[in-house]
Amino acid sequence: MEQHRTPPERHGPRRGSAPTHLPPQAGRRPGEDRRPAPRTARAARPTPEAVPATRPRRLPDPRLTGLGGGLFGGAAMLLLGCLDQLLFGASLTLYGVLFLPVCVLTALWVRGGDLLTAPVIAPIAFAVGLVPVADSTGGMGGRLMGLVTALATQAGWLYGGTLVAGVIVLVRRVRLVRRRTLRRRPG
Repeated sequence: MEQHRTPPERHGPRRGSAPTHLPPQAGRRPGEDRRPAPRTARAARPTPEAVPATRPRRLPDPRLTGLGGGLFGGAAMLLLGCLDQLLFGASLTLYGVLFLPVCVLTALWVRGGDLLTAPVIAPIAFAVGLVPVADSTGGMGGRLMGLVTALATQAGWLYGGTLVAGVIVLVRRVRLVRRRTLRRRPG
């Protein structure tokens, strides 16, 4: 036996047909005239010069994903490492000092859902940017040995930047959890 399928009921008016009932517009009573006011009675839009600046300019507040934070940290440290190599002759101390603001920015710019990635990103970005700065005596083995030596001698900067990123992430996480619990409470 063949069973014919009936089309599902559609809610709302069909396309092309006029709606049967419209709710009254906000601020108007059902009996009021619905025609627009004449052009002369409309208020003129203020020009941008006439609007006072009420809010001061804020710093940019991007929200990076975990991958975006990793790309930002790695690219920034690689760029800073290359600049350090070109301008200052591969100063490891300067490289370590430049690492700290990158850690701070990464921890501040990572979005709330990916907060725990910022302390993981920091050491990876440090190692990526250290490649042009590390001493190399020649060949792949020499470059690898220079990288390991630089990581060992600059561990203080590495741990310090990772610690700064971790503290910022913890503070942001606590604030985020408090904000969520305050929103859920009635009253």
